[in-house]
Amino acid sequence: MKEKDHRAGTERDTDRIEAFSDGVFAFAITLLVLNIRIPSSTRSLSNVLLHLWPSYFAYLLSFVMIGIYWANHHYVFKLYAKTNHTFNLLNLLFLLFIAVLPLPTLTLSEYLLDPQNRTMAAAIYSSGLLLQAVTWSLMWLYASWRGRLLDSHLEAGFVRTLTHQYLGSVALYAIALGICIVNVTAGLAVCVGLTLFYLLPPKTPVYVES
Repeated sequence: MKEKDHRAGTERDTDRIEAFSDGVFAFAITLLVLNIRIPSSTRSLSNVLLHLWPSYFAYLLSFVMIGIYWANHHYVFKLYAKTNHTFNLLNLLFLLFIAVLPLPTLTLSEYLLDPQNRTMAAAIYSSGLLLQAVTWSLMWLYASWRGRLLDSHLEAGFVRTLTHQYLGSVALYAIALGICIVNVTAGLAVCVGLTLFYLLPPKTPVYVES
C-alpha cells in the first residue's frame, strides 16, 4: 500500500515534466545554428559572411527567445505544487511551438531581404512568437484558476500580476504581428523590444502564511 501511494505522489510532482521540457529547449536551441549556412561563392569570404547578417539576426533573436522561455519555465515551475494530465498536455503544446521555432527562424533569415516575400516571412516568424505566448498563457491560466496547481501559499495579488503580464504578452505579440504585415522593420523592432524587456529579472514570488 505504501508503494502504491509513493508512485501516485511521484506522478503528481513536476520533476519529470521539467526534465522533459529542458530536453526540448536544448534540442530547439541547438537546431537554430543549423540555419546559418555559408554558400559557395566567387566573392571573398568576408563579403559572403557579411551578407549573412539576416541569418545572424534571426538566430540571435530566436536563441534569446528560447533562452528566456527556458529561464521563465524554470522560474514558474517553482510556483506549481503539482501537475496533472491536462497540464502535461498543455505543456506539450507549448513545447511544440518551441521546437518548431527553427523553421520560422530559417524562413525569416532566407526571405528577410526578399522584397516580395519579406512580409510573409516576418508574419510567419511573429506568428510563431505569438503562439508561444498564447500557449504559455494557457498553461498559467489553467494552473492558476482557483489555485488549481499552484503553491497554496502564493499571495493572490502576485498571481494576478503574473496573469496580467502573460496576457499582456499575448496582446503585444498580436500587435507585433499586425505591425509586421504593414511594416516589416517596425514589427520586428517590436519583437526585439519585447525580447529585451523579458531579459529583465522576473518578479520575486510573494507568499503568505497559511
